Amino acid sequence: MPKRAVCLISGGLDSCTTAAIAKYDGYDIYALSFLYGQRHIREIESAKAVAETVGAIEHQFIEIDLGSLGGSALTDDSIEVPDAGRDMDEKSREIPITYVPARNTIFLSYALAYAEVVDADAIFIGATAVDYSGYPDCRPEYYEAFQILANLATKRAVEGDPVEIKTPLIDLSKAEIIQKAKELGAPLEKTWSCYRGGKKACGKCESCVLRLRGFAEAGYEDPIEYEDDADDDHAVKPPAACGFGNKEKKVN
Repeated sequence: MPKRAVCLISGGLDSCTTAAIAKYDGYDIYALSFLYGQRHIREIESAKAVAETVGAIEHQFIEIDLGSLGGSALTDDSIEVPDAGRDMDEKSREIPITYVPARNTIFLSYALAYAEVVDADAIFIGATAVDYSGYPDCRPEYYEAFQILANLATKRAVEGDPVEIKTPLIDLSKAEIIQKAKELGAPLEKTWSCYRGGKKACGKCESCVLRLRGFAEAGYEDPIEYEDDADDDHAVKPPAACGFGNKEKKVN
């Protein structure tokens, strides 16, 4: 029987690349996405497109009202999504306002339940601890701890065949992630990273700037559209879209 994996697919660049890695590694993909009250609901359409392109066997959508709890610029309309600071490379002890309290713990708990139901061998999540916003649930030690929890809390693990938590991007920079995506032909033109919910990516929030910088450092053009006043230090004009399995040329 083919290996099975639950892939957390948000619609962003990282989860798209992670799903492509799972597919390349020979897993049948069971996609899992969340409507958790995020203002950037555009990513859900991207999640659908990514899951379809990588050939997901199933795609489950879970609704969780984290917006009623608030506490994050991504779920509370009264909190403004900030532009990326010019000092974003300086590591700060302050957790950014775009952090959604306990989000990855909630998501992984659902993923673990789904994995037990479909008898999945692994859970893939596109976390990275290199180019990230300082979220506490993106650190390697967090996933090591969750693996311990999964080993203690599931029928499959107790019976000697635990579900493995896989974080293939954890030690990669954004540029390295993009390079990996290009090698695998991942459909990056279908992804959405912007924290704001406009028709085009803003190019100014931290997620957009990290993405734009990653493409620039990797030597590729970003295939999505940005607002005209996007960050001039990082923005590039989008090329024609490429399909899954096709590789895009580098910028000269």
